[in-house]
Amino acid sequence: METNIENIKMERYPVYKESGVEWLGEVPEHWGISRLGVLLNPKSENNRIDLPLLSITREKGVILRDLDNEAENHNYVPDDLSNYKVLRKGQFGMNKMKAWQGSYGVSDYDGIVSPAYFIFVFDKKIDPKFFHISIRSKLYVSFFGSASDGVRIGQWDLSKERMKQIPFLIPPHTEQTRIAQFLDRKTAQIDQAIAQKERLIELLKARRQILIHNAVTRGLNPEVKMKDSGVEWIGMVPEHWEVTRMKFITYFINDGTHGSYPRVENGYRLLSVRNLVEDKFVFREDDSRVSERHFKEISAKFIVKNNDIQLAIVGATLGKVALVEAMEELFVTQRSICTIRMNKTHFVAKFILFYLKSRAFQSYLWNNTDFSAQPGVYLGTVKNAFVPFPPKSEQSAIVAYIESADQKITTAITCKQSEIEKLKEYKATLINSAVTGKIRV
Repeated sequence: METNIENIKMERYPVYKESGVEWLGEVPEHWGISRLGVLLNPKSENNRIDLPLLSITREKGVILRDLDNEAENHNYVPDDLSNYKVLRKGQFGMNKMKAWQGSYGVSDYDGIVSPAYFIFVFDKKIDPKFFHISIRSKLYVSFFGSASDGVRIGQWDLSKERMKQIPFLIPPHTEQTRIAQFLDRKTAQIDQAIAQKERLIELLKARRQILIHNAVTRGLNPEVKMKDSGVEWIGMVPEHWEVTRMKFITYFINDGTHGSYPRVENGYRLLSVRNLVEDKFVFREDDSRVSERHFKEISAKFIVKNNDIQLAIVGATLGKVALVEAMEELFVTQRSICTIRMNKTHFVAKFILFYLKSRAFQSYLWNNTDFSAQPGVYLGTVKNAFVPFPPKSEQSAIVAYIESADQKITTAITCKQSEIEKLKEYKATLINSAVTGKIRV
């Protein structure tokens, strides 16, 4: 594992004792063992609408809520915030419905949170940073899982009484601070190494985009004479290429059904943009299904076939594409997908697939998007898009070149993703080991 992280000597404490808790095992002899019910005292203060809104998340713990960020701000905020609970700096806040995921932490801010959350102050002398790191470690998160009961998908209700019984290891105060400082330093190094690898992945993805764009708009011969395509967003193309509109080189371009149909357990699949995965159109276990009668009604418009291109034309994934290569069964699609059937005499379907992925076409698509309720494009926008038109043999050569180069890039990305996962596992193991005394720092 290539990192700039200095090697850590996994030294152990001289003497250990049995913790009496199976999940904790042996712990340093001089460490104390308490319960959260002893360490934490519930606190309830409200009517402070002058304080900023806070969120409690699984990924970061307590954060300032960004009301302008739709991705983060998906929970309803009422007009009257007077009953929202005050969470002060150094206090422990918890989303009790998502505690099993680790949605809790010690706050670095004064602010207000949902009245449904738990707020605690410390009843014992404990380093807040040590407590925050410990309680958010994977080991302790598992304790909260066992103290929660499932009420509906994604939300389990935390039992306050069982939470009080969760054990917590307490080193001497000076040792708590030392462990917190050690983990702050080491996890920062790990996070930096992860960020570097994530940047490399983004660079590889950008390289893939450039490679595809150049291949489908300029060809493979750097010496070939070029001409102006006459289309601003395509630019120059090889002199012997043609440029035409999509509607002139396809059998049809159609979107899926606009109707609403009852779902059945056993029937024909009604697929959506969720089935567009890494250039392929794949089936999922949770696919929606419709009855045979409704399938016939929907499929009267058209039946999807092998080599049809699927293009997302509605929603956040607008522009995502996939090719139907091996149909296992008949299916129909929803209106979020546009099916493009190429004229096989003159075109290789995968060449068009790669063209649709290119920066040229993607910029055209998004520049002609309607943002009413969600992003979307009309079928006419797709039909009237310009397409570079090389000879069919050259299309095949371009496809082979892109697939070969893309495989190398994909392998490199997969390698970096694997390294990132190993670093995350190492980080989790390091934290667990330090806060439970398995290593001496």
